[in-house]
Amino acid sequence: MNVGYLQFKPEFGKVETNIGKIEDLISTKDFDLLVLPELANSGYLFSSTDELKELSEEIPDGKFCRTLQQIAKVKNSCIVSGICEKEGDDFYNSSIFVYPNGEIKTYRKLHLFLDEKKWFKPGNYKLSVYNIESPKFGNVKIGMMICFDWIFPEVARTLALKGAQIICHPSNLVLQYCQRAMFTRALENHVYTITANRTGKDINGGKELSFTGSSVILDPKGTYLHRGSDDKEECVIVDIDPSKAMDKNITKLNNIFEDRREDYYFK
Repeated sequence: MNVGYLQFKPEFGKVETNIGKIEDLISTKDFDLLVLPELANSGYLFSSTDELKELSEEIPDGKFCRTLQQIAKVKNSCIVSGICEKEGDDFYNSSIFVYPNGEIKTYRKLHLFLDEKKWFKPGNYKLSVYNIESPKFGNVKIGMMICFDWIFPEVARTLALKGAQIICHPSNLVLQYCQRAMFTRALENHVYTITANRTGKDINGGKELSFTGSSVILDPKGTYLHRGSDDKEECVIVDIDPSKAMDKNITKLNNIFEDRREDYYFK
């Protein structure tokens, strides 16, 4: 199964530019599943509600959603992407999972980071797992989390307990820890993880944020299948065997799920 990430610099406030960049960077790539960064349509560093109103869109009716639906159809592939979502008067830092038939599933970021709390409502959808039909591997289950969700091990664990074999992780990382911490998230759950980070800077409203790039793909034993560059825009695809994520054994006598002692947790 061919999976990967698109790492690029979304231009703040330039939705059309970002769409064009995505189309160009993936035009020659073939994949079964591709993960894009957090807030890939809008950019990250907001300074006003007016900007949110202008740059967000409703799911599935916005231009960014429609474009990803068209790409997924043409590529006969699945795409996960961060998106600035509008629902009524509320805004969410969300991720969409787009099927080739145009169907869209949505996740809203549960754990907002720093100034995100000024602009977005906390996510209000439960963590869920979705199927990809693979001719070779049958039903492959994927889950979504977004950026700062990585620091809460309950997120990845919940997705894994629900059957996720691949965790898709759109990100706009500014701290230096996540790419190393994903080793633990992959290993402790025996899942594949795909962290699609962005590059570059956002400058807006007298503030500046730099993003760390270095997108990573890990296998269920914590092996780095690919580490991205710090600053280059790139689309990287690797071949994986998702059935390996079904094996939860550490030794012949230890299983990461069966050995859990839930009676002693959270008491």
